[in-house]
Amino acid sequence: MKAGEYLSGFGNHLVSEAEEGAIPRGQNSPQVVNLGLYAEQLTGSSFVMPRHENLRSWLYRIRPSVLHSKFKRRDNKLLRSRPFTEEVPTPDQLRWDPFDLPVKDKVDFISSLATLAGNGDYGLVRGAAIHIYAANASMEDSFFYNSDGDFLIVPQLNSLVIATEFGVIEAAPGEIVVLPRGIKFQVKLPQHEARGYVLENYGPPFRLPGLGPIGANGLANPRDFLAPTAAYTKKEGRFTLINKFCGNLFEAQLEHSPLDVVGWHGNYFPYKYDLALFNVINTVSFDHPDPSIFTVLTSPSEIPGTANIDFVIFPPRWMVADNTFRPPYYHRNIMSEYMGLIHGVYDAKEEGFLPGGGSLHNCMTAHGPDRDTFEKASQVKLQPVYQGNTLAFMFESSLVFAPTTLAITTKHRQEDYLSCWRGLPVNFKTPTPA
Repeated sequence: MKAGEYLSGFGNHLVSEAEEGAIPRGQNSPQVVNLGLYAEQLTGSSFVMPRHENLRSWLYRIRPSVLHSKFKRRDNKLLRSRPFTEEVPTPDQLRWDPFDLPVKDKVDFISSLATLAGNGDYGLVRGAAIHIYAANASMEDSFFYNSDGDFLIVPQLNSLVIATEFGVIEAAPGEIVVLPRGIKFQVKLPQHEARGYVLENYGPPFRLPGLGPIGANGLANPRDFLAPTAAYTKKEGRFTLINKFCGNLFEAQLEHSPLDVVGWHGNYFPYKYDLALFNVINTVSFDHPDPSIFTVLTSPSEIPGTANIDFVIFPPRWMVADNTFRPPYYHRNIMSEYMGLIHGVYDAKEEGFLPGGGSLHNCMTAHGPDRDTFEKASQVKLQPVYQGNTLAFMFESSLVFAPTTLAITTKHRQEDYLSCWRGLPVNFKTPTPA
């Protein structure tokens, strides 16, 4: 399989053939699929969902997906799922340095997945899990699919080449990839090592957020989301198919590559998005706009106005206008926030928050600029400032994230994170009576 051209459009019904005639179009005999292929439908929603929310694609493949051995349990390693009860959720602010890349052992993308926190329950179609990956080997003879949720992958160090049933996606830092539930894929590492973040969404599939008063234009444009064109392989041999099912990993044996789809059409497919194409809305007159104006994708909850999970970015942008009142404010939020940094400096934490690292501020946990950033922002001249050296993101959920034992005990946890606010002065002065 080789990467081909991409098809554009979020939620559109797309069509792609690696061989002309692979997709039937009014064929004379309904008993035979063109080119001797098997027809297989992949459904990502209930059959009776409203038309605009119905997700499915038809795959025309060399062999159907039923051809594999029995599944058997596989070691989960550091991958975790519900119930997230290893540790008691804490109101403490948590922050981590970047996780190390493996040195001695060869570790591929799936084997490297390590869970930091999670909430909800995949069985209830609610919640999410936050993983990191740090790999130094490509998946050569193994493939993976997830029955529990979607993967939203955020590369931070080096690119990924992700071969899927629908075709090949190449993703560099600054881009994201969404692999919807059930789609088989294999991850290769062009630079031989890679690190990044994975959001596993147990809830409703990702969609673009409503624009509301913003109007017709702004944030992420549907045309900028790219799906791969059909590409297939007829490779035979001994392969392993790994499945995440009800929180555990299982594996089955195959005698062929499962990436043998010759043509496909539908609106349920993997896709990527270049975060540099996000249309930022951010002029500050007074106070600060809420981070919801930076939402790229959302998975809604059953409660209107709250999200099961939002994917939010803080990209290069103009920070202020002339003579604005721009307080470096502190914040407590009913939503729970995990933040990561892809590159550069995050404007509210100029020290200690590193690319590849992360922080977690759960429901109503206070957070905001560290002491030095507060002092700087309180004295800087109020004029337009372009914050160019930055690309941060946030996984934001209406449910509390429970940390894993790994997250609490790892050497990468910054035990002194709270000290970044220590020494904030008392600036209050009693007003002088008139």
